[in-house]
Amino acid sequence: MLNKVMGESLLFTEIREEHLSDVLDIYNYYVLNTTVSFHTEPLSLDEMRQSVMNDDPRFKSYVILSWDNVIQGYVLIARHKSKPAYDSSGEISVYLKPACVGKRIGQHALRFIEERAAELDFHVLVATVCAENERSRQLFSKNGYEQCAYFKEIGCKFGRRLDIASYQKILGELKYETCGSISEPK
Repeated sequence: MLNKVMGESLLFTEIREEHLSDVLDIYNYYVLNTTVSFHTEPLSLDEMRQSVMNDDPRFKSYVILSWDNVIQGYVLIARHKSKPAYDSSGEISVYLKPACVGKRIGQHALRFIEERAAELDFHVLVATVCAENERSRQLFSKNGYEQCAYFKEIGCKFGRRLDIASYQKILGELKYETCGSISEPK
C-alpha cells in the first residue's frame, strides 16, 4: 500500500527476514534510551523475529518504507489477549526511527494498520503507552482513540516508577458471524 506523506510516498510491506536487523535497531534504541518500551535489556535478533513475525495471518508487522526504500519504522497488530473471546480485538504498536518522529509518519502508519485491521474484521484496536510518552498519547488521541485505562506505577525502568495509559478505538459494528456463537448466561 502506498500513502503520501508531506510530498513523499510511504510504502507498507510485511516484515521479512531482510528487514529484521533494521527493525531490531529501531526497537533497541527505544529500549536503551527511553521509557517507550518497558524492556530493560536489548532484544536479540531471534527475540525480535519472534516478536514481529507471526504465522497467524491476522497478526502481522509491516515496515514503513520511504519512496527510496529506506526503512522509516514499523507498525504491527498483535494479539491483545489469548482467550478466544478477544479474537475481534488487536493491540497495535508504532515504532519510528528517532529522526522520523514528528513528520506525520505515525499518523499514516495508524491509518494503514486500521484499514488492515478492518479488512480482517477486527472490531477494537488497543494501544498501551508509557504515560510520560506525550507524543504517542497525542498521536492516539488525535486519531480517534479514547483513553480507556490508566495504571499507576506499574513499571520500573531507569530507577523510576512509571505509569501506563491504554487507548482504544472501535472500528465498526461488530459482525456476529465473526464473533462466534453468542449464548445467554445461565
